[in-house]
Parts: sequence; structure tokens; C-alpha cells
Amino acid sequence: MKIFRNLDEIKGIKNAVVTTGSFDGVHVGHKVIINRLRKLAKMSDGESVLITFHPHPRRVLYPDSEGKDLLLINSQREKIELLRKAGLDNLVIINFTKEFAQTTSMQFVKDILLDRIHAKKIIVGFNHFFGHNKEGNYNSLHDLAGTNGFEVEEIPEQDIQNETVSSTKIRKALLDGDIQRANAYLDHQYIMVGELTHGSEMCKKIGLPTMSIFIDEDIKLVPPEGVYAVSIIAKDFYFRGMLNIRNAKTIYQPHHPNTCIDLHLFDYNTNLIGNTTTVFFHKRIRDLANFNSMDDMKNQLTKDKAIIDDLIF
Repeated sequence: MKIFRNLDEIKGIKNAVVTTGSFDGVHVGHKVIINRLRKLAKMSDGESVLITFHPHPRRVLYPDSEGKDLLLINSQREKIELLRKAGLDNLVIINFTKEFAQTTSMQFVKDILLDRIHAKKIIVGFNHFFGHNKEGNYNSLHDLAGTNGFEVEEIPEQDIQNETVSSTKIRKALLDGDIQRANAYLDHQYIMVGELTHGSEMCKKIGLPTMSIFIDEDIKLVPPEGVYAVSIIAKDFYFRGMLNIRNAKTIYQPHHPNTCIDLHLFDYNTNLIGNTTTVFFHKRIRDLANFNSMDDMKNQLTKDKAIIDDLIF
């Protein structure tokens, strides 16, 4: 997948079939659009293109209201990884600013979709709006298509809303700790990507060494406190393990001294400190507990490990 972070860099996209949107979570509804995009690109001997925006428009336009406490299922690096796995050919990431927000739907179509990307076909969801004041939609694209040499297609509502999936429902499931429901909506495991750092000295003393995970995007949604069954990929190695989240805030603060995401891996025999890892969440095992002694903590964590080890994942 080619990634373009500057509109001036875009070149060489053949017979572009294009869609736009946030695609937070890259959930099953999003995959309907991506799969259609890929199919049409293949039929026209072309390439699929997704245009998305960073930061999220709500963070820029409404920083003191609905954008202030906005949580996203995926950080930007996670979304890139998921879109690559979905088979997308090209990703265009537009820097969203207040100035860019003034772009009219006509300007967006003419200056970006046609002049920069040379779109041959534009795909939109049933409720998709774009441009300043959300003035652009399928009907306005359809009006422009005939005289500007491109085709437009709208994905029907029933095709996108598989089990009425929405990013909002997925976020709620995650904040409730219902990982399995969130995974069903996503059609893949909820992931967390971050750097591995040195973990808890206390866990090391009881024979269950951990590593901490550092996330560098404060907009990333982190599930509630508790113990989770997880698997990871790092340095091309795959491991199963358990993850402990404690003192997590509603909005995760990477530099908050009391926030800790600790990972204990099973059958771990290599040094991963300093490496980037992808954590796949499978199930929430229990709430956090307070322990009277290190022996109590060791006994409980040993039980947690046995429970997780019996799970099939």
C-alpha cells in the first residue's frame, strides 16, 4: 500500500477508484466499501484509493465541545496497518486544518479527486457528506459526474450496516470492556500498537515479568481497567499473554504517571524492549483486585494465566 501525506506527492495512480472518510476501526461496514472499491479497481485495471484526514475533523472544528473528549478506536498508525491488511492500494492522508475545512465540495471534487488523483470512479456510503458545511453528497457527485468524466456509485444502507455496525457502538462496547462484542462488530481483534518498555519490578520479583506499552497518541481509546487475554506480534514473533490495564483515564494520557499498561507474555524468551508491538485483544478476564501481599498477587496472576492459557486463540 502506498501512503501519500502530501497532495503534491500524488502521482502514478492508475484508473483510480476513490472513496473518502474517517474509517475509524476499519470495521465490517467499512470493509464492505473497501471490498467494493477493490473489486471495481480490479475490473477497470485500476487502483483503489482511500482519502482520510488527520487530525480527526471534530478535534479541529470543535476542540472545546464534541471534539474535546473524542476517543478513536484506532490511532493513525493502527488504522494504516488495518487498511494495509484490507488490501487497499493507496492511502491519502490529508492534514485537516481550519483552513482546509473551508474547502467547498466542488473544490474538493475538482482540485483533489479529479486534478490530483484523476478519479475514474468515486464510491460513497449511503449517508456520506463532504466539503464545507457538509454540502456535498451522492446527489451532487452524480450531477458532476457526466460532465467531468467520472462515475459515481453509492453503497446501499443495507450493505453497509451489517448488524447496524457503527464506530459509536464499537466504542461503547470497548469502554464497557466487552471485547468479544467489539471484535464481532469489527470483524477482527481490537488492536493496540505501541512501543515496549521496561515493566513492573514487582511482577518481576514474583516471577511473572512484564513489559509496559507506550502509546503516543492521546486520542486512542483504551479499554477499562482489568486483566485481558491478548496475543502480540513483535519482531515477527507471535506470543500469547495477559495484559493488565490500571488507572486508565477516560482519555488515555501517555505521560500520566499513574497510567500503566503491563504485558506478560507466555513462553517468552527474546528481548523485545524498544520494539513496536501490535497487541490483539481477545477477552476481558476480570476486574482489577487489591492484594494484601505479594503472595496473594502471585496466586491470582497465576490463576489468571492458567485461565487464559486454556482459552483457544
